[in-house]
Amino acid sequence: MLTILAAGSVFFPGLFLLSKQCLRSIPALRWSEGDAVIVSARLVSSIQAVMASSAGYIIASSCEDILEDQHWLTSSYIMFAVPYFVYDIYAMFMCYWYKLRVKGHEEASAAPQHMSTALTSYLRREFLMVLHHVVMVTACFPVSVFWRQGKGDYFQGVLFMAELSTPSVCLGKILIQYKQQHTLLHKVNGALMLITFFICRVLLFPYLYYAYGRYASIPFHMVPLSVPWHCNLGAALLMAPQLYWFSLICRGALRPSKKKKSRLSSILTC
Repeated sequence: MLTILAAGSVFFPGLFLLSKQCLRSIPALRWSEGDAVIVSARLVSSIQAVMASSAGYIIASSCEDILEDQHWLTSSYIMFAVPYFVYDIYAMFMCYWYKLRVKGHEEASAAPQHMSTALTSYLRREFLMVLHHVVMVTACFPVSVFWRQGKGDYFQGVLFMAELSTPSVCLGKILIQYKQQHTLLHKVNGALMLITFFICRVLLFPYLYYAYGRYASIPFHMVPLSVPWHCNLGAALLMAPQLYWFSLICRGALRPSKKKKSRLSSILTC
Protein backbone atom coordinates (compact mmCIF):
# COMPACT_ATOMS: atom_id res chain seq x y z
CA MET A 1 0.00 0.00 0.00
CA LEU A 2 2.81 2.42 0.89
CA THR A 3 4.55 1.44 -2.36
CA ILE A 4 1.52 2.54 -4.39
CA LEU A 5 1.32 5.78 -2.42
CA ALA A 6 5.01 6.43 -3.07
CA ALA A 7 4.55 5.65 -6.77
CA GLY A 8 1.82 8.29 -7.05
CA SER A 9 4.00 10.76 -5.13
CA VAL A 10 6.70 10.34 -7.76
CA PHE A 11 4.55 9.92 -10.88
CA PHE A 12 2.47 13.10 -10.89
CA PRO A 13 5.13 15.66 -9.91
CA GLY A 14 7.63 13.80 -12.13
CA LEU A 15 5.27 13.93 -15.11
CA PHE A 16 4.75 17.64 -14.50
CA LEU A 17 8.50 18.35 -14.40
CA LEU A 18 9.14 16.17 -17.46
CA SER A 19 6.42 17.88 -19.47
CA LYS A 20 7.63 21.33 -18.45
CA GLN A 21 11.21 20.50 -19.38
CA CYS A 22 10.18 19.12 -22.78
CA LEU A 23 8.08 22.17 -23.61
CA ARG A 24 10.97 24.45 -22.73
CA SER A 25 13.79 22.49 -24.37
CA ILE A 26 12.34 21.08 -27.61
CA PRO A 27 13.73 23.31 -30.38
CA ALA A 28 10.42 23.53 -32.23
CA LEU A 29 8.67 24.84 -29.09
CA ARG A 30 11.04 26.69 -26.73
CA TRP A 31 8.13 27.85 -24.56
CA SER A 32 8.61 30.26 -21.70
CA GLU A 33 8.65 29.03 -18.10
CA GLY A 34 5.14 30.35 -17.46
CA ASP A 35 3.60 28.83 -20.59
CA ALA A 36 5.28 25.49 -19.92
CA VAL A 37 4.05 25.43 -16.30
CA ILE A 38 0.44 26.25 -17.22
CA VAL A 39 0.17 23.72 -20.05
CA SER A 40 2.04 21.00 -18.13
CA ALA A 41 -0.30 21.35 -15.16
CA ARG A 42 -3.34 20.98 -17.42
CA LEU A 43 -1.73 18.01 -19.17
CA VAL A 44 -1.08 16.17 -15.89
CA SER A 45 -4.66 16.84 -14.77
CA SER A 46 -5.99 15.44 -18.05
CA ILE A 47 -3.81 12.32 -17.82
CA GLN A 48 -4.94 11.72 -14.24
CA ALA A 49 -8.55 12.14 -15.39
CA VAL A 50 -8.13 9.56 -18.16
CA MET A 51 -6.50 7.13 -15.74
CA ALA A 52 -9.21 7.62 -13.10
CA SER A 53 -12.03 7.27 -15.65
CA SER A 54 -10.48 4.12 -17.10
CA ALA A 55 -10.05 2.62 -13.64
CA GLY A 56 -13.63 3.59 -12.77
CA TYR A 57 -15.02 1.92 -15.90
CA ILE A 58 -13.08 -1.28 -15.21
CA ILE A 59 -14.27 -1.36 -11.61
CA ALA A 60 -17.93 -0.52 -12.28
CA SER A 61 -18.26 -2.90 -15.23
CA SER A 62 -16.80 -5.79 -13.22
CA CYS A 63 -19.19 -5.49 -10.26
CA GLU A 64 -22.36 -7.50 -10.71
CA ASP A 65 -23.39 -7.02 -7.07
CA ILE A 66 -23.04 -3.25 -6.71
CA LEU A 67 -22.74 -3.42 -2.93
CA GLU A 68 -20.72 -6.53 -2.15
CA ASP A 69 -18.46 -7.13 -5.17
CA GLN A 70 -14.87 -5.94 -4.83
CA HIS A 71 -12.12 -5.09 -7.29
CA TRP A 72 -8.46 -4.74 -6.35
CA LEU A 73 -8.11 -1.62 -8.49
CA THR A 74 -10.43 0.41 -6.26
CA SER A 75 -8.21 0.85 -3.21
CA SER A 76 -5.06 0.68 -5.33
CA TYR A 77 -6.01 3.60 -7.53
CA ILE A 78 -7.22 5.65 -4.54
CA MET A 79 -3.80 5.20 -2.92
CA PHE A 80 -2.08 6.07 -6.19
CA ALA A 81 -4.20 9.18 -6.83
CA VAL A 82 -4.11 10.74 -3.35
CA PRO A 83 -0.70 12.40 -3.95
CA TYR A 84 -2.14 13.97 -7.11
CA PHE A 85 -4.46 16.20 -5.08
CA VAL A 86 -1.57 17.38 -2.90
CA TYR A 87 0.58 18.03 -5.98
CA ASP A 88 -2.29 19.77 -7.79
CA ILE A 89 -2.66 22.38 -5.05
CA TYR A 90 0.96 23.35 -5.74
CA ALA A 91 0.49 23.15 -9.52
CA MET A 92 -2.61 25.37 -9.40
CA PHE A 93 -0.67 27.94 -7.40
CA MET A 94 2.17 27.92 -9.95
CA CYS A 95 -0.37 28.42 -12.74
CA TYR A 96 -1.86 31.34 -10.81
CA TRP A 97 1.61 32.80 -10.21
CA TYR A 98 2.61 32.64 -13.88
CA LYS A 99 -0.69 33.38 -15.62
CA LEU A 100 -0.62 36.92 -14.23
CA ARG A 101 2.61 37.37 -16.13
CA VAL A 102 1.49 35.97 -19.49
CA LYS A 103 2.06 38.62 -22.13
CA GLY A 104 -1.12 40.54 -22.81
CA HIS A 105 -3.03 39.11 -19.85
CA GLU A 106 -5.51 41.60 -18.50
CA GLU A 107 -4.34 41.08 -14.90
CA ALA A 108 -0.63 41.39 -15.60
CA SER A 109 -0.41 44.89 -14.19
CA ALA A 110 -1.96 43.72 -10.93
CA ALA A 111 0.36 40.72 -10.50
CA PRO A 112 1.52 40.25 -6.90
CA GLN A 113 5.20 41.01 -6.48
CA HIS A 114 5.93 38.65 -3.58
CA MET A 115 5.31 34.92 -3.24
CA SER A 116 3.56 35.31 0.14
CA THR A 117 1.22 37.94 -1.30
CA ALA A 118 0.52 35.73 -4.29
CA LEU A 119 -0.17 32.75 -2.04
CA THR A 120 -2.70 34.71 0.00
CA SER A 121 -4.36 35.98 -3.16
CA TYR A 122 -4.40 32.47 -4.63
CA LEU A 123 -6.01 30.92 -1.54
CA ARG A 124 -8.64 33.65 -1.53
CA ARG A 125 -9.45 33.27 -5.21
CA GLU A 126 -9.26 29.48 -5.44
CA PHE A 127 -10.58 28.73 -1.96
CA LEU A 128 -13.28 26.32 -3.06
CA MET A 129 -10.96 24.29 -5.30
CA VAL A 130 -8.25 24.11 -2.64
CA LEU A 131 -10.85 23.10 -0.05
CA HIS A 132 -12.12 20.41 -2.42
CA HIS A 133 -8.61 18.97 -2.77
CA VAL A 134 -7.97 19.09 0.98
CA VAL A 135 -11.25 17.28 1.68
CA MET A 136 -10.39 14.65 -0.92
CA VAL A 137 -7.15 13.88 0.94
CA THR A 138 -8.24 14.27 4.57
CA ALA A 139 -11.80 12.91 4.40
CA CYS A 140 -12.60 11.04 1.17
CA PHE A 141 -9.34 9.08 1.20
CA PRO A 142 -9.74 7.49 4.66
CA VAL A 143 -13.46 6.94 4.10
CA SER A 144 -12.90 5.24 0.73
CA VAL A 145 -10.00 3.05 1.83
CA PHE A 146 -10.75 2.18 5.47
CA TRP A 147 -14.30 3.08 6.49
CA ARG A 148 -16.09 1.31 3.60
CA GLN A 149 -14.64 -2.06 4.63
CA GLY A 150 -14.58 -3.25 1.02
CA LYS A 151 -18.22 -2.48 0.25
CA GLY A 152 -19.52 -0.35 -2.59
CA ASP A 153 -16.66 -0.66 -5.06
CA TYR A 154 -19.18 -0.14 -7.86
CA PHE A 155 -20.15 3.27 -6.49
CA GLN A 156 -16.49 4.19 -6.07
CA GLY A 157 -15.85 3.23 -9.69
CA VAL A 158 -18.73 5.42 -10.88
CA LEU A 159 -17.32 8.31 -8.83
CA PHE A 160 -13.97 7.84 -10.56
CA MET A 161 -15.69 8.33 -13.92
CA ALA A 162 -16.67 11.86 -12.86
CA GLU A 163 -13.17 12.78 -14.07
CA LEU A 164 -14.30 12.29 -17.69
CA SER A 165 -15.15 15.98 -17.81
CA THR A 166 -11.68 17.15 -16.72
CA PRO A 167 -9.81 17.04 -20.08
CA SER A 168 -12.31 19.37 -21.75
CA VAL A 169 -12.20 21.70 -18.71
CA CYS A 170 -8.39 21.81 -18.90
CA LEU A 171 -8.39 22.46 -22.65
CA GLY A 172 -10.96 25.20 -22.18
CA LYS A 173 -8.78 26.92 -19.58
CA ILE A 174 -5.76 26.80 -21.90
CA LEU A 175 -7.74 28.23 -24.84
CA ILE A 176 -9.11 31.05 -22.68
CA GLN A 177 -5.68 31.73 -21.20
CA TYR A 178 -4.27 32.30 -24.68
CA LYS A 179 -7.35 34.17 -25.97
CA GLN A 180 -8.59 31.55 -28.43
CA GLN A 181 -12.28 31.99 -27.62
CA HIS A 182 -13.02 32.87 -31.25
CA THR A 183 -11.83 29.50 -32.60
CA LEU A 184 -14.00 26.56 -33.64
CA LEU A 185 -12.01 24.34 -31.27
CA HIS A 186 -13.08 26.49 -28.31
CA LYS A 187 -16.74 26.31 -29.31
CA VAL A 188 -16.70 22.54 -29.83
CA ASN A 189 -14.76 21.99 -26.62
CA GLY A 190 -17.17 24.27 -24.75
CA ALA A 191 -20.15 22.20 -25.85
CA LEU A 192 -18.34 18.99 -24.93
CA MET A 193 -17.40 20.43 -21.53
CA LEU A 194 -20.98 21.47 -20.82
CA ILE A 195 -22.35 18.02 -21.70
CA THR A 196 -19.69 15.93 -19.95
CA PHE A 197 -19.70 18.06 -16.80
CA PHE A 198 -23.48 17.85 -16.54
CA ILE A 199 -23.59 14.09 -17.08
CA CYS A 200 -20.46 13.10 -15.14
CA ARG A 201 -20.64 15.50 -12.21
CA VAL A 202 -24.22 16.74 -11.83
CA LEU A 203 -26.30 13.72 -12.85
CA LEU A 204 -23.76 11.44 -11.18
CA PHE A 205 -25.26 11.70 -7.69
CA PRO A 206 -28.91 11.17 -8.68
CA TYR A 207 -27.69 8.14 -10.64
CA LEU A 208 -25.98 6.69 -7.56
CA TYR A 209 -29.26 6.97 -5.65
CA TYR A 210 -31.13 5.45 -8.59
CA ALA A 211 -28.68 2.53 -8.82
CA TYR A 212 -28.98 1.77 -5.11
CA GLY A 213 -32.77 2.05 -5.24
CA ARG A 214 -32.91 -0.45 -8.10
CA TYR A 215 -30.54 -2.77 -6.24
CA ALA A 216 -32.54 -2.62 -3.00
CA SER A 217 -35.95 -2.49 -4.75
CA ILE A 218 -36.69 0.91 -3.24
CA PRO A 219 -38.47 3.75 -5.09
CA PHE A 220 -36.07 6.50 -6.11
CA HIS A 221 -37.68 9.15 -3.90
CA MET A 222 -37.39 6.86 -0.86
CA VAL A 223 -33.67 6.17 -1.21
CA PRO A 224 -32.50 9.24 0.79
CA LEU A 225 -34.69 8.05 3.68
CA SER A 226 -33.32 4.51 3.45
CA VAL A 227 -29.57 5.16 3.46
CA PRO A 228 -27.55 6.33 6.51
CA TRP A 229 -27.63 10.08 7.13
CA HIS A 230 -23.89 10.43 6.66
CA CYS A 231 -24.22 9.07 3.10
CA ASN A 232 -26.73 11.82 2.29
CA LEU A 233 -24.49 14.41 3.94
CA GLY A 234 -21.43 13.24 2.01
CA ALA A 235 -23.30 13.25 -1.30
CA ALA A 236 -24.66 16.74 -0.63
CA LEU A 237 -21.24 18.13 0.28
CA LEU A 238 -19.66 16.61 -2.83
CA MET A 239 -22.47 17.69 -5.15
CA ALA A 240 -22.70 21.31 -3.94
CA PRO A 241 -19.42 22.52 -5.50
CA GLN A 242 -20.22 20.63 -8.70
CA LEU A 243 -23.46 22.58 -9.03
CA TYR A 244 -21.61 25.83 -8.39
CA TRP A 245 -18.93 25.06 -10.99
CA PHE A 246 -21.58 23.95 -13.47
CA SER A 247 -23.37 27.28 -13.00
CA LEU A 248 -20.09 29.05 -13.81
CA ILE A 249 -19.71 26.96 -16.98
CA CYS A 250 -23.27 27.80 -18.03
CA ARG A 251 -22.66 31.48 -17.33
CA GLY A 252 -19.51 31.38 -19.45
CA ALA A 253 -21.39 29.62 -22.26
CA LEU A 254 -24.15 32.24 -22.26
CA ARG A 255 -21.78 35.21 -22.22
CA PRO A 256 -20.87 35.10 -25.96
CA SER A 257 -24.53 34.90 -26.98
CA LYS A 258 -25.32 37.94 -24.81
CA LYS A 259 -22.49 39.87 -26.47
CA LYS A 260 -23.83 38.92 -29.91
CA LYS A 261 -27.34 40.08 -28.95
CA SER A 262 -26.05 43.41 -27.64
CA ARG A 263 -24.04 43.95 -30.85
CA LEU A 264 -27.08 43.08 -32.97
CA SER A 265 -29.32 45.48 -31.06
CA SER A 266 -26.77 48.27 -31.43
CA ILE A 267 -26.58 47.61 -35.18
CA LEU A 268 -30.37 47.64 -35.49
CA THR A 269 -30.70 50.91 -33.59
CA CYS A 270 -28.21 52.48 -35.97
